Amino acid sequence: MSFRRFVRALCGGAAARFAAAVFALAALAAPLGAGAQRPAPELPDSPGGWQLCNLTSYVIEAAAGHYEGQGVTVEGWTRLRPGACEVALPAPLEPGVHYLFARSSSAHRGGRKVWGGDTSYCVDTTGSFSVESPADCSSMGLAARRFRPVLVEDAAAWTTTFTELEDYDLGTAAAAGVQRLLNEANVYEGNIDGFIGRRTRAAIRQFLSENDLDRATSDAELVDVLEQIAREKGREVGLTLCNRTHERIWAAIARRKGEGWESRGWWQLESGGCARAVDEALLATPHFVFAEMEDEGNARELKGASDLFCVSRGRFAIAGRSECEASAYRTVSFKATKPAEDGRLTYEFFERDFEEAGG
Repeated sequence: MSFRRFVRALCGGAAARFAAAVFALAALAAPLGAGAQRPAPELPDSPGGWQLCNLTSYVIEAAAGHYEGQGVTVEGWTRLRPGACEVALPAPLEPGVHYLFARSSSAHRGGRKVWGGDTSYCVDTTGSFSVESPADCSSMGLAARRFRPVLVEDAAAWTTTFTELEDYDLGTAAAAGVQRLLNEANVYEGNIDGFIGRRTRAAIRQFLSENDLDRATSDAELVDVLEQIAREKGREVGLTLCNRTHERIWAAIARRKGEGWESRGWWQLESGGCARAVDEALLATPHFVFAEMEDEGNARELKGASDLFCVSRGRFAIAGRSECEASAYRTVSFKATKPAEDGRLTYEFFERDFEEAGG
């Protein structure tokens, strides 16, 4: 394995120009945005242009917007392996406000993480694209996503980084990314901490052997294969929530857990997006969903909801479903789904499923 050489190569070189805003992965309970300022990590020499660096343990897909002519042209997707940097827009850059949106790979468990803001532009969720964003995304078969403005101050080179709560550098992010994907491929149960120890090395050897891969497989190839296998395994079981409306949705789920009940949330679902809320085989029983749709500043609630569970304002996983207020939670009505089949269930939210605004 060349993992150590890969890490050293990523960490080498002088620091590139570092953007003022660091895009941080926050909890699922809130939109993801700029995080606390940290010392600029050592980054590879910029080849020029707008460089994006991934200091997280997730594979990230990014879309970048820039002013061109009378509008904003958005291009995507730039794929970033954990601990890697890629150029989203080549030099020369036009100093001024640019826009950035990113999502974690669909291979990762727990639903897609989103890095973004409040400015809406169009993207193609299914593949590569370059589009001068129209007023109506759906008319062109596109989906709206909320981008964050980024002030680019240098025409030759600018770097923006994506981070999460763990304070990774490029090397430990690369290692943590391998650990996360090994875990999602069901061959590793250790910590996702960015340190390659005996357990991680054993999992890598097992994975290479089970998939008839050469021990000299590069680390980039290892990440790519792991991501594909994790994505395939993710389709086999679990509960997936999908937003088929034109607005953003915040969703939660509830289900039987052992001898009792459990409710969990929140998942932020952009228009046309999906999130895996449960990553294990489901019981062949109904599950329960709660959702609110953002509609011009108003919250539209789900129709036909009558089963009471507890929720919290922030991200939550609550055992039980009674006396919510006594534990500083609130009681809301969830809607029953059809029973899961073959250990999996996909629940789709449509416009017709929500009450009218102000109703």
